[in-house]
Amino acid sequence: MQDHLSARSIENAIAAQKYGIGQPVPRKEDDTLVRGKGNYTDDLNLPGQAHAVIVRSTHPHGVLKSVDITEAKAMPGVLGIWTGEDMVAAGYGNFVSRMPLKSKDGSPLLQSNKPILAVGKVRFVGDPIAIVVAETLAQAKDAAEAVSLDIEPLPAVTRASEAIKPGAPQLYDSVPNNMVLDFHYGDTAKVDEAFAKAAHVTKLDLENTRVVVAAMEPRSGIGVYDPKRDFYTLHVPTQGVAGNRVLLATLLKVKADQIRILTGNVGGSFGMKSVNYPEYTCLLHAAKQLGRPVKWTDERSGSFLSDSHGRASEVHAELALDKDGNFLAVRITGYGNVGGYLAGVMPSPLSLGIAKNIASVYKTQQIEVSIKCVLTNTSVMGAYRGAGRPEANYFMERLIERAADEMGIDRIALRKKNLIKSAQMPFMASSGMQYDSGDFPAVMANALKTADYPGFAKRKKESRKAGKLRGIAVGAYLEVTAPPSKELGKIVFDKDGGVTFITGTLDYGQGHASPYSQVLSDRLGVPFDKIRLVQGDSDIVHSGNGTGGSRSITASGQAIVEASNLVIEKGKEAAAHVLEASSADIEFAGGQFRIAGTDRGINILDLAKMLQEGKGNGGPASLDVDHMTSDVQATFPNGCHVAEVEVDPETGTIAIVKYTGVNDFGVEVNPLMVAGQVHGGVAQGIGQALMECVSYDGDGQPITGSFMDYAMPRAGDVPSITLDSHPSPATSNPLGTKGCGEAGCAGSLSTVVNAVINALSELGVEHIDMPLTPERVWTAIQQAKQSTKAA
Repeated sequence: MQDHLSARSIENAIAAQKYGIGQPVPRKEDDTLVRGKGNYTDDLNLPGQAHAVIVRSTHPHGVLKSVDITEAKAMPGVLGIWTGEDMVAAGYGNFVSRMPLKSKDGSPLLQSNKPILAVGKVRFVGDPIAIVVAETLAQAKDAAEAVSLDIEPLPAVTRASEAIKPGAPQLYDSVPNNMVLDFHYGDTAKVDEAFAKAAHVTKLDLENTRVVVAAMEPRSGIGVYDPKRDFYTLHVPTQGVAGNRVLLATLLKVKADQIRILTGNVGGSFGMKSVNYPEYTCLLHAAKQLGRPVKWTDERSGSFLSDSHGRASEVHAELALDKDGNFLAVRITGYGNVGGYLAGVMPSPLSLGIAKNIASVYKTQQIEVSIKCVLTNTSVMGAYRGAGRPEANYFMERLIERAADEMGIDRIALRKKNLIKSAQMPFMASSGMQYDSGDFPAVMANALKTADYPGFAKRKKESRKAGKLRGIAVGAYLEVTAPPSKELGKIVFDKDGGVTFITGTLDYGQGHASPYSQVLSDRLGVPFDKIRLVQGDSDIVHSGNGTGGSRSITASGQAIVEASNLVIEKGKEAAAHVLEASSADIEFAGGQFRIAGTDRGINILDLAKMLQEGKGNGGPASLDVDHMTSDVQATFPNGCHVAEVEVDPETGTIAIVKYTGVNDFGVEVNPLMVAGQVHGGVAQGIGQALMECVSYDGDGQPITGSFMDYAMPRAGDVPSITLDSHPSPATSNPLGTKGCGEAGCAGSLSTVVNAVINALSELGVEHIDMPLTPERVWTAIQQAKQSTKAA
C-alpha cells in the first residue's frame, strides 16, 4: 500500500503544477463543442413528439375581442390549439416579479400579473396569444397563420418617460400611470445640502439604450407529462434548474417535486434564460392534454420579440464637486423601462442595481438614486450582462469626464483625487456596500502604464496626419456581484473511480467544468481528469441559486471548499477504521490520509472504493457529501480600462485601435478563462456603445426585428485586447475570488464612449447618446462645425 501511495503522491504533485488553482487550464468541454457534439435542447427529439408554434400579437396594444381557431383546428395534422382562456380555466398562475422592492412611500412593488397567454388585451408586439400543436412543424406553422385574431387597436407608448405622463395609454388598470415602482435610495436632505454648497455641478441627460440579448442559441423546450405520477418534465435551456423548477411550480400550481427540469448545453443567455417564459407552461399544458411530448423552438425573428431585452433607462445625472474637485454627491433621477409586464428580477437592474453600483471606486460622500420604473408597450425587460452595473458605471464615468472638462481639471488627476485608497479598506461606500478589498489607485496606475498613456500625444499626431481624429479615455469600474445566497455542493465518489461534483450554478458558456475541477482537485487531491460536473438535472440538483450576477466561482467554489472539508472529516474517521488508528491521529494532504508520524496511509480514491465494497471496518458507509452553504457574500470586482479610437471626420466611422484592461478579480482560479470572460464582456459593451439599439416607431411597432436592422459587433469591430491583473483577494469567501463574467461590459461601455467624445472634443462635441453610430457621429460633427461658424 505504501508504494502505491507514494506513486499517487507523485502523480498528485505533478497534477497540481498543471491543474492547480491559478493555472490556465483549457475548458474541458471545448473538444465536444468545437466538434459539434454538444447536446442543446433543439438537438433532442423524443419518440412521438408533436410540434408547437406560438401565435403572437402584431399589435403593440389593443383589446383582444376574440380568437377564432375554427379553421386552424380543422387543418391537416393539427392536434390542438389553446388560448389564454384555456390557460385561465386550467388554473395556472400569472407572471410576477420576485423582487421584494418598495416605493419611496413604503408601498410594495405593483405587479402586472400577466397571464400565461393574452386575455382581454395585448400589450406588445410579440405578446403570446395561442399555442398551436401539430404532427409536424410545417403543419403547426400553417395552422398558426390560420388563427383569426380580432384585435381593436389602442394607442401605444414605448418610452418610459412618456408612459408615465398624464393621459398616456394605460397597460393595466391595476397600475396607475403605468408606474410599478417609485424607487428611491439616499438621504435627500444631505444630498441637497451637498449640492447647495458645491463649487461646481455637472449635469448630463443620459440614455442607456435598449438592447436585444441575441444569444447564439434561441430558446427551446420540450414538454412531457406522465399521468400515472402526475409528473411534468421540461427540457429547456436555463441558468439553473433548481430555481427554475420552483418558479415553474408556482405557475403550474403544483409542488416542485412534481417537476423535473433537464438542461443540456446552453448556447448563451446573459441573463435572458434565467426566468420562465409563457411558452414553457404552454408546452406542458399541451403535453398533458395530448398525452405526448410537445416541442417548440423559437426562430430568430421570434427571439427579437419574445426574449427579454436589456438596459433601457433615461436619466438626469448630476455630480457635485468642491472647488478642489472632490466629489461631494452624485444624484441620478430618471425612468426605467420594464416593458409589457413584470417577471424575474425586474425592475431591480433599473433601480437597486444602479443604487448599489453608482458609487464605484470613488469616495463620493452622498448618493441619491430616484428611478420611476414604468410599463410600456414593448417586449419584456430582464437581466442582461451586468444588470445595472454597467449602467451605473457608465453614468458615473460620463459625469466625471464632463466635470473634468468643465472645471479645467486633468481627468486622470480628478479620478485619482477621488479614488478610495487601499489603506481605507474595508470601506463603507455611500451605496451602503462595504468593500472588503481592493487597491484602486494601483489598478489605475497599472492600466495607464500598460496602455502607454503618456505616449498618446504622439499617436494622436500620427492619426491627424492620416486625417483621423484620435481619442483616449480611462474608465474605472466596480461591480457589486449577486446578493448573498446559498449554493449546493454535492460530492459523490463514483464506482468507476471518478468523482462527481453537483452544484446549482449552471454553465451556459462560461466553462465551469475546468475551474471547478481545479478547486476540487486542489482540495481533495483527486486527479483533474477524473472529476465530472453535474448541473442540469433538477432531480439531482435539488437546490441552488443558478448562475448569474458573476457569482459562480465564488458560490460553487465556496460549496466545493466546504463540502471538501466535510469529505475530509468523514475520510479521517473512515481511514481510522481501515488503518486501525485513532481519527485524531489521521492527517490529510495531497489526496492521502496518513497516520501522523508514520508512512502508513491510504489514498482518498482507494478509501472510497473500500467503503463502496463494504470494507470500511464499521466506519462511514461512504465519503459522499450533500451540502448547502450558508449565504455566499457579494464580492467587488473592479478595474480600469483604457480605450483609444480613431474617428473619420468625413464619414463618422469609428475604429477602436487600442484597448487595455487591468482588473482585480481577486484569486483567479483559471486566468485563461477569466480573460475569455473579459473579452466577451468588452465585445458586448462595444456593441452597445457603437451600434446596438432596439427601436420602435411612433405606433409601437419594432423596426429592429432582425439582424438586417439590428447591428451586432463583428470580429473586425473588436480590437486586440491587452489585459493584466492586479488582484486583491476577497476576504469574504475561502478562495478569495471575485466575479469576472460581467466586468468587461462595465469597463468598456463608458471607456469607448468617452474615448469617442474625447476625439471629437477639439471640434466642440460634448456628448452623444449611445449608440455612437457613424450617422450620429457625423451629425454631431456637422452641428459642431455650424456652431463654430455661427460663433
